[in-house]
Amino acid sequence: MTYVIAGGGLAAAKAAEALREQGYDGRLVLAGAEPHLPYERPPLSKSYLQGKSERDKIFVHDAAWYAEQQVEVLTGTSVTAVDRAAHQVTLSDGARLDYAKLLLATGATPRRLPGDALYLRSVDDSERIRDVLARASRVVIIGAGWIGLEVAAAARAAGVEVTLLESDGAPLLRVLGPRLGAAFADLHRDHGVDLRLGVKVEEIAGGVRLADGTRVEADAVIAGIGVEPDTRLAVAAGLKVDDGVVVDASLRTSDPDVFAAGDVARAYHPLLGTHIRVEHWANALNQPAVAAAAMLDKEASYDRLPYFYTDQYDLGMEYTGYVRPGEADDVVIRGDLASREYIAFWLAEGRVVAGMNVNVWDVTDDIKTLIRAAAPADRAKLADPSVPLTETLA
Repeated sequence: MTYVIAGGGLAAAKAAEALREQGYDGRLVLAGAEPHLPYERPPLSKSYLQGKSERDKIFVHDAAWYAEQQVEVLTGTSVTAVDRAAHQVTLSDGARLDYAKLLLATGATPRRLPGDALYLRSVDDSERIRDVLARASRVVIIGAGWIGLEVAAAARAAGVEVTLLESDGAPLLRVLGPRLGAAFADLHRDHGVDLRLGVKVEEIAGGVRLADGTRVEADAVIAGIGVEPDTRLAVAAGLKVDDGVVVDASLRTSDPDVFAAGDVARAYHPLLGTHIRVEHWANALNQPAVAAAAMLDKEASYDRLPYFYTDQYDLGMEYTGYVRPGEADDVVIRGDLASREYIAFWLAEGRVVAGMNVNVWDVTDDIKTLIRAAAPADRAKLADPSVPLTETLA
């Protein structure tokens, strides 16, 4: 009996780890397109990009671990097709493998623009951009999402002039809303970034030409305009796909022997009562244990609240929760936006649905408790730093 993991990132490595820890002792094959062992991606836009961490620190496990655990890691070898009827996968080298259970951990791929731009997704991408920052005097970054902002911070730390272009009226507008988005705009402008909002890129060629005719010169252009779930295998295999591979709370797809985890999975969340797809490290880290349990026919359900973090300049942030589009009708700030030491709470009909702590630590568990309570909170108490978060429910 063989279990196959399609993908070579964090979710794939953690799934292999979880399967062994939960007692699976059969053949286990992990096939990933990259030439590297599975690694973590957050450092690629943070410490590794800035040269603050070593390459060997980003890998989930070293080669010895996979050998000890008898995990067959096929680097540079992707799964190219799934034959569900035959329970068989085809690999990029032409080989075929029978599987009893299959996990899709194929991740996501960057959205791309016409023209010569750099993108940040892999360790090779990170090293390429780091080399550019070491010799460039000015760069243009397209997109003021999390990746764009983190790369901008790394570029400024390297002494590079940065022009940051964003089509929305604020960074992270769809995630944080205008007030908190403006706070991140101020952060980057205070660190010398030329942030231009509400602009449209017309052409990338030796710099950038905007729709209004303005030309922005640069030694390099870096694009961070989001990613798309890599659902090609799932689509070709006839699995249910809708902004990701649709899975239930146990991470099982529309085929009972095929599972999905990480960036590619659009999973039903029992607490939220809807399917969500989250492109963040915590899902790739934690979902695989649930998928592994389900692959071993154990009862399993993934109900962790979404969580992510960022580091930019002297700002550290953690975000917990999930806000459906148009759901939040109020934002409460505890602390001071100007000093960049605060907690922001997003409320829906008086209930806390998400919280973001900026340079305030050891509050994530309390924020999770407020969200899970699904009960009205006292707005005045939420805003008062002297009131413990555990005492803010109405």
